[in-house]
Amino acid sequence: MRVLLTGGAGYIGSHTALVLLERGDDVVILDDFSNSSVESVRRVEALTGRSITVLDADLSDRDAATAALAGVEFDAVIHFAGLKAVGESVAEPVRYYRTNLDSTLVLLDLMRERGVTKLVFSSSATVYGDPERSPIDEEHPVGVGVTNPYGWSKFMNERIIRDAQVARPELEGVLLRYFNPVGAHPSGRIGEDPTGIPNNLMPFIAQVAVGKRARLSVFGDAYPTPDGTGVRDYIHVMDLAEGHVAALERLVPGVVAYNLGSGDGSSVLDVIRAFEEASGREVPYDIVPPRAGDVATVVADPSRANRDLKWRTSRSLAEACRDTWAWQSANPNGYAG
Repeated sequence: MRVLLTGGAGYIGSHTALVLLERGDDVVILDDFSNSSVESVRRVEALTGRSITVLDADLSDRDAATAALAGVEFDAVIHFAGLKAVGESVAEPVRYYRTNLDSTLVLLDLMRERGVTKLVFSSSATVYGDPERSPIDEEHPVGVGVTNPYGWSKFMNERIIRDAQVARPELEGVLLRYFNPVGAHPSGRIGEDPTGIPNNLMPFIAQVAVGKRARLSVFGDAYPTPDGTGVRDYIHVMDLAEGHVAALERLVPGVVAYNLGSGDGSSVLDVIRAFEEASGREVPYDIVPPRAGDVATVVADPSRANRDLKWRTSRSLAEACRDTWAWQSANPNGYAG
């Protein structure tokens, strides 16, 4: 199969590209490299001994994307392209809506014009808003209590894809709602390389451990959780990448949503302790007031994906910390060197 990965040079896209290449698929990456690096693609090629077709274009720009894809054939699409920082989306909502929605609209038009029907969409657990219950299954309401433009853009894109499928019944869509991706490829050659201050816990911890940042801020310690800090469902990026491949293999006409998570929760302090053990480094931290919109516990019920996709996580939090440290310690400045 020849798979187009939009935004495929990013954190999750690069690991998914590696899994696809290792199983024998051909990969085309369309990316504008605004928050990713071409070096990730080079390293995936080196790890797999396979080449990747790379197209440098902004998918939200219809003319640029059409020109980049001219003459390029593909059988299926995994759609990662988009902006992804929650805090930044609050500060720049119009940019987030324009980029994240336009990229999907352009992609659906291009797929229709080319007769491509297979689509896996990179969604997010943020579509569940402030959850009514945890673990969260796919029947939980979506689009209720969403707290930021990033989450709303994911919810709106899910709606757009569902409506497009109604108008085009042959479309085969899967919406993958990620929980908290962490970790890196065990080689330490590819991993998460956030631009500026990290938005997620694990890369921030890693940057403190490697000496790039002085201390970690832990937002709140009075939640109704075992140690008072927020509990989240952390999923190793390699498990997440394999989940995309499992979804590709089981596409059928219609649109189905799946949670990709482990089903287990870990607190912020659990993650700090696990990372200290994996790295042998102390991670100093300060308890600071909780952030507006944060909730106590967000954990996936992944049983639908376990059953339908024949997929489940196999890597532990300890392995994610070990692999993150292998990446961060070998690449203290990310792909920049």
